[in-house]
Amino acid sequence: MLADTHIRRGGRRRLPDAVYAVLDTADAILHAGDLLVAEVLDELSGFAPVHAVLGNNDHELFGVLPETCVVDLAGVEVAMVHDTGPAKGRERRVRTRFPAAPLVVYGHSHIPADVIGLEGQRLFNPGSSTERRTQPAHTMGVLDLDDGHIVDHRILVLD
Repeated sequence: MLADTHIRRGGRRRLPDAVYAVLDTADAILHAGDLLVAEVLDELSGFAPVHAVLGNNDHELFGVLPETCVVDLAGVEVAMVHDTGPAKGRERRVRTRFPAAPLVVYGHSHIPADVIGLEGQRLFNPGSSTERRTQPAHTMGVLDLDDGHIVDHRILVLD
């Protein structure tokens, strides 16, 4: 699971090797926005089916990616959105927006988070594997889902 990769066409930024190692074993890839260019989607789709949402910097992907997405993965309803707004009130806003989803994946802040919100809803931000900003390390998320259950969830530190 990725978010906020901010990879530009012709730029030097690329996904870290550690990300590719995880993608090699993925059954599905979630990207919570700010990919910037379609080539990132193309590259990711070479590993597994990709589910992605539009980020605030995805100007090139407007009309290609949805603002939100709800997908069933291994019997778990997973909702995705790029920006959930300020931390204060996030749990209520997300619960209201995606009332049936036990898992909501988001990005935007570049701050990795894995928390239980209202009524047991898990809110998961994988952080950024390429642009850590104020965070101590680059990160990505990994979920193991099976038979309608979240079996495992973790934020991987890549540095």
